[in-house]
Amino acid sequence: MPILEIRGYRLSTKSINPLALLRPRRKPVGMSAVLLPFEESGGVDWRGFRAHVERTAAAGLTPAVNMDTGYVPLLDEATRQRILAETRNILGGRSFVAGAFVADRPGHALNLDAYRRAIDAIQEQGGLPILFQSHGLIEQPPDRLLDAYRALGRDCPRYLAFELGPAFAPFGKIYDLETYAGLLDIPACIGAKHSSLSRVLEWQRLMLRDQRRPDFLVLTGNDLAIDMIMYGSDYLLGLSTFAPDLFARRDALWAAGDAAFYEINDVLQYLGFFAFRPPLPAYKHSAAQFLKLRGWLSCDATHPQSPQRPASDRDVLRDLAERLAAFEEAAR
Repeated sequence: MPILEIRGYRLSTKSINPLALLRPRRKPVGMSAVLLPFEESGGVDWRGFRAHVERTAAAGLTPAVNMDTGYVPLLDEATRQRILAETRNILGGRSFVAGAFVADRPGHALNLDAYRRAIDAIQEQGGLPILFQSHGLIEQPPDRLLDAYRALGRDCPRYLAFELGPAFAPFGKIYDLETYAGLLDIPACIGAKHSSLSRVLEWQRLMLRDQRRPDFLVLTGNDLAIDMIMYGSDYLLGLSTFAPDLFARRDALWAAGDAAFYEINDVLQYLGFFAFRPPLPAYKHSAAQFLKLRGWLSCDATHPQSPQRPASDRDVLRDLAERLAAFEEAAR
C-alpha cells in the first residue's frame, strides 16, 4: 500500500477507505458565501444584500462576505469596505467571515503589506479573515509560501486559509500535502477552505487533519460533493447561498441521524450540479435566478463583468425550487 511520509506522519495516498472516515451524527460547522445581488442598473442591491446576510445568519450558518460568490475580484476597494461595514451593522456582534483579497498579476511580488491592510479592515469590523490566494502568494516556493502564512499569523491571531482551484480563478492553486501539513502547524491558521472539486484530495486532507490537528477546520468548497460533511468536513460553500435555510435543515438531519438527510441532500446536490456547470463563474447568475424565484430578490442581475446563464435555466431552477419547497413545509 503506497504510503506518503508527511512531516513525521504516515498517510496512504491510494487505499482510502471512505467508510472508515464516516462521522455519523456529527454537527457540521456551516459557513455560506453570500451572493452580492445587483440591480438592473448595474449597481449593488444593498437592500437585497442586507436581507440575505440576515437570512443566512438566522438560519444558523455563518455568513461569509467578499468571497468569490460576492464577486470580490471584480469589486473596488470602496465597495469591499462598505460590505464589511454593512455586514457588521446587520449582524450586531454575531460572527462572520470575510475574504482578505489582494489584486495582482502573474509575476508580481508577494505583497504582505496589502494582505495586512485587508486583514486589519476585516478585524476592525469584527470579522474572521479568510486569506484569498494571489499570484504573488502561489508563485512562492513552498517554504517561503509557508513563511508568508506564518508572518501573517503574527498580525492576525485567527484566520482561515484558502485553496482555490484554477477552474474558479487564475490566481488559485491547490497545494501539495506537504504544504498543507505546514498550514496545520501554524497556530493562527484555524482552518482552510478546500476548493479542488476532488473528493480524494479532500479525503487526504481529512486523514491528515485527524492525525495531526483534530480541531483544524477542513472547509469543503466542493459544490459537486456537498455530502463531504459525512466524512468530517465542515463547509464554506457558494451553493448554500441558494438555500441557507435548507442547508441548515440538512445539517440538523445529519446530526440527528435522520434518514431524511439523504433526500434533501440529493435535491440540493442536483441543484449544485446544474448551477456549477461550465463556465463555473456563471453559478452566481444561477444563484440570483434561484433567489428571485424564491421571492428573496427583486431581480436576477449580476455584476456586469460576470458571465450569464441562459433565460431557459429558470425553468429547471423553478422545478428544483418546487421540489425543495416540500422540505420547507416538512420543517414547519
